[in-house]
Amino acid sequence: MKVYHCILIMFCAAILFLINCKKDEPVKDLRESGTITVYTALEDELVTEYLKSFYVKYPNIKLKVVRESTGIITARLIAEKENPQADVVWGTAASSMLVLDERDQLEPYTPKGIERILPKFKSDKPTPTWVGITAWETAFIVNTVELAKLGLGPTNIKSFDDLLNPKLKGHIVMSNPNSSGTGFLTVAGVLQLKDKNTNAGWDYLSKLHENVNQYVHSGSKPAKMAAAGECIVGVSFGYAGISQKQKGAPVITVFPTEGSGWDMEANALIKKKNINPAAKTFLDWAISDEAMESYKTMYPIISTGKGGNYEGFNSDPIKQLIDNDFAWTASNREAILNKWMTLFDSKSAKK
Repeated sequence: MKVYHCILIMFCAAILFLINCKKDEPVKDLRESGTITVYTALEDELVTEYLKSFYVKYPNIKLKVVRESTGIITARLIAEKENPQADVVWGTAASSMLVLDERDQLEPYTPKGIERILPKFKSDKPTPTWVGITAWETAFIVNTVELAKLGLGPTNIKSFDDLLNPKLKGHIVMSNPNSSGTGFLTVAGVLQLKDKNTNAGWDYLSKLHENVNQYVHSGSKPAKMAAAGECIVGVSFGYAGISQKQKGAPVITVFPTEGSGWDMEANALIKKKNINPAAKTFLDWAISDEAMESYKTMYPIISTGKGGNYEGFNSDPIKQLIDNDFAWTASNREAILNKWMTLFDSKSAKK
């Protein structure tokens, strides 16, 4: 009997020991662990650079990053409305966020530190449905060596109207607005600059079409093609041109005198039945000081208003941005894209 008593006492002691150990273990924080799916339109090299600080701070959160151009990301999110696959959208055009918001696909969320974000760079709802991080704008990336062969110099390309010069026929590459956010912000910007209530913008785009060689499916590709001498003018965005020059390419970045169409890269929480707590942690990080420091190394305009300074950009790049009517852009997005496809898709590059 004594043997059995000893065994029973030892068994109970073991159970108590395990219970006490369990109590001492830290509770697993669901906001700082698990796996989330992130949809983004940021350039591949930027995704890698930006996420370095996230992985240091949150080593127990695994990210499944799906990177596509803005148009493809937007179409994919719309198609997945009834069965959302993404947890968050990161660095995708605000004009797309407004479209998704109108379709009730975004879950309101106030990330930590949102008070630092300028009003024009976030949703105006009491609990925001999206928050911007950086802005990018239309720019002309001009290969000065190839331009000289046409008997033209840098001073001959300053405005949108200068792109209609007959000497540039077949020498301009732009982005397709159906697949590229840069392409869409450029087209939407032209329509607003030329008076969105008339056909003046479409008339201009039709004239420009005569000089366009090809519409590609990436916002940065026209800049890369200009740098390589594959075209003379690549209608792209500012940083894409500046970075090519920094690599030694014979290009200059020209911001049109009329002003630049623009958009902002924004983040949002996708509305779904079960929201992963780690998704909110990601959105907190995405506007944190660490993240902003990374963004400003690449862009002169960040949503806190304290971007970096780069050769080639205006001293106050925010002044280059047109008075963009995002509500009009979002509500007319589908109509603009459909009309553009009907008129100009014949010169689109094959996917």
